[in-house]
Amino acid sequence: MTSKTAVVVLSDPSTGSEEALGRVFNALATAWEFAQGGEALVVFQGAATRWPAVLADPEHPAHELYTAVKKQVATVASQGCAVVFGATEGVENEDIDQISQNLAPGTNGVASIRELVVSGYSVLTF
Repeated sequence: MTSKTAVVVLSDPSTGSEEALGRVFNALATAWEFAQGGEALVVFQGAATRWPAVLADPEHPAHELYTAVKKQVATVASQGCAVVFGATEGVENEDIDQISQNLAPGTNGVASIRELVVSGYSVLTF
């Protein structure tokens, strides 16, 4: 049986903190590692929907890892979160699919953690 792991990134790049960088870096490294022997998925949710635009910069310290992960790992962003956090353009510029299965009140729909669990994913958050 192949493992299925969803790596959910929640950290906010706009803080500019080492903690936020550490979280996204370790999330990407974890997704890359799980993809080596199973199925992996990266979900940018909440303020983390801002990360794709930041990571697209070739000068960013996690750019190389981000690029490698995008080649091997399905990467998605929460649509409702991208709208709320002003990240829609950055997500679209990176050709990242937006998902919105959880039609929580007052949203355009956000990524569904429940759907991931029901679909057999182990969920890790960063």
